[in-house]
Amino acid sequence: MRVSRAHGLLAQRCRVVALQIPGFGDSPPNVRSSSLADLGASVGEAIANHGIDRFSLLGNSFGGRLALWLAVQAPDGAQALVLVAPAAIRPDGFRRPSGSHEESMGMLYDHPERQAAPPRLDPAVAAKQEALVRRLAGPDRDQELESRLAGLDLPVLVLFGTRDRVIPPEMGRVYRKKLPNCHFVLVYDAAHAVDADRPEAFASVVGDFLERHEGFVVTDKSGLLHP
Repeated sequence: MRVSRAHGLLAQRCRVVALQIPGFGDSPPNVRSSSLADLGASVGEAIANHGIDRFSLLGNSFGGRLALWLAVQAPDGAQALVLVAPAAIRPDGFRRPSGSHEESMGMLYDHPERQAAPPRLDPAVAAKQEALVRRLAGPDRDQELESRLAGLDLPVLVLFGTRDRVIPPEMGRVYRKKLPNCHFVLVYDAAHAVDADRPEAFASVVGDFLERHEGFVVTDKSGLLHP
């Protein structure tokens, strides 16, 4: 998981556990997971092995699709779901940023210059992760997953940056239609990595949502609608 300053801000309000997905980072290559549903089940087992029986899920991009699979498979454990620029329902012509470091930075961040010397990912790690994502990503529209969304009875927050150049932010409206208790929020001046571009705004809206669910639309500090 890519951890940003926003996660530290969020940790001031709630317990944050960052999971390293099998096959990412310094974990060995994942040749066991046969699908995203299978990978979601593995992550669910990891959560259970940590003694966590009730939890909220937060997933970015590919992690958003994984979080949805985990949520539909663990309806008794998941209390709320936050999907950040999710890649669960992808538009025609979707293209993941897999070019040079500079191209990826330009697509992920609206303000790459604000990122504190982001490290260049080891080429071997990048290749390992890319191979796993391509193998498990599946079609742009996963009919099996989408058919189960109407039964996902928990509060969901979908966040997109208005400057997202990876997935069009208007895709958030699709989730709004398919999920029975879904809130769609646009974060201005942010691209695909919403948490890194606007950490304070991200932590504010996500923290309020996790604490108060549907009540988050009015901030507890100002009495105004969340911007």
